[in-house]
Amino acid sequence: MTSSNSSNISKFSNNNSNNNEEVKVMVPPLNFAMVAPGVYRSGHPNRQNFPFLKKLGLKSLIYLSPDDIREELDQFVKEQKIQIFHYRIDGNKEPFMEIEEKEISSALVKVLDVRNHPVLIHCNKGKHRIGCLVGCLRKLQKWSMTSIFDEYRRFAGTKVLADQEFIEIFSEHVPYNLDFGPTWL
Repeated sequence: MTSSNSSNISKFSNNNSNNNEEVKVMVPPLNFAMVAPGVYRSGHPNRQNFPFLKKLGLKSLIYLSPDDIREELDQFVKEQKIQIFHYRIDGNKEPFMEIEEKEISSALVKVLDVRNHPVLIHCNKGKHRIGCLVGCLRKLQKWSMTSIFDEYRRFAGTKVLADQEFIEIFSEHVPYNLDFGPTWL
């Protein structure tokens, strides 16, 4: 296996072929997954993920973090003409910090507008803040709480109590535009 320093994309040589054809390997961001058609989740993308993200043809990116967008990602989204929605959300930290329901509701309005699709929603690791947002989306989709929590734990691991409680009691109105709502809701 060789690595190209100029593009940061791993390449494999096809040893079964006489022409030594190289195949580029796409690297998705940490904790990447499809949430629903046109909606993806992940941890913070880095330079090696950009070729993969280009293939998605993203129209928008929703970033849930109090941190500023990293310079290399900011440059990438500008080059690709991707719209950024940045919600400066801290994670749930017992006993004093809680995610604001209004912030999650506002982010869900963007997620539920197909004019923003395809959209990538991400935080730093793609676990807790994104897990809360996706959990609240699943409530709108009428998933059972057991199924919501099972999906949440697959990405978040052991830190679950405060976030699961947030998802369970989330009751904020999500005033999305029905004319531009996804068919899967």
